[in-house]
Amino acid sequence: MTTVLITGATAGIGAAFARQFADKGCDLVLVARDKERLERAAEELRRQYSGAVEVLPADLLEPAQCRTVEDRLALPDRPVDVLVNNAGFGLPAPFPHSPIADEERMLDLLVRVPLRLAHAAIPGMTSRKRGAIVNVSSVAGLLPTGTYGAAKAWITGFSESLRVDLAPYGVRVLALCPGFTRTEFQRRAGMDVSSVPSWAWLDADRVVAQAMKDLSLGKPLSITGWYYKAYAVAARHLPRTLAARMARSRKPPE
Repeated sequence: MTTVLITGATAGIGAAFARQFADKGCDLVLVARDKERLERAAEELRRQYSGAVEVLPADLLEPAQCRTVEDRLALPDRPVDVLVNNAGFGLPAPFPHSPIADEERMLDLLVRVPLRLAHAAIPGMTSRKRGAIVNVSSVAGLLPTGTYGAAKAWITGFSESLRVDLAPYGVRVLALCPGFTRTEFQRRAGMDVSSVPSWAWLDADRVVAQAMKDLSLGKPLSITGWYYKAYAVAARHLPRTLAARMARSRKPPE
């Protein structure tokens, strides 16, 4: 039985991953801060699907609680086959207009935490010659879009590097780069997204379905929707001076 550990598993993209892996018959380890919400999500999944659902309440920004998740990933007798690094948040104001403590917390959750969890999971995966890591990044990381985009650029680059290094061991790595997706992300960050046209919004289940397909195909990146695929091509091939002007002229997708 495949076991999947998902961070930020109670809402949005994380919850969609939980549903879709459960639908495939996988066992789940759900990680989130809110214990009551985590228990409710787990109970709903147990009612609908046959796989086991384990809950692991943890604030990943607390070093001791993050280590608890790392220890779970490293257990040799209860192996985790797939790690989904999804937990994250954004800030409503550009740098340096948010408190520096908030900037550091965001950087920790988007960079340090996935680094540590991957470091804990990889030895077991490579020894078993199988496994997968899905790092939820963003198309915002493809253009200069502030500290959030910079952190997401790091996770995309980290994923692509891991993919090369771990391929000889049978371990797959995917960077999921969604555009605007209807989740709690924007509301919790206090972002004004009223100007985003309706056609630019993606559904979390659609984003995750595409990611699952791309993971099975061994692709390095997963981007859903023609608009965001074109955005990604333009961002990667435009001269950086034009890319910077493009980023300044519009709100970046999150």
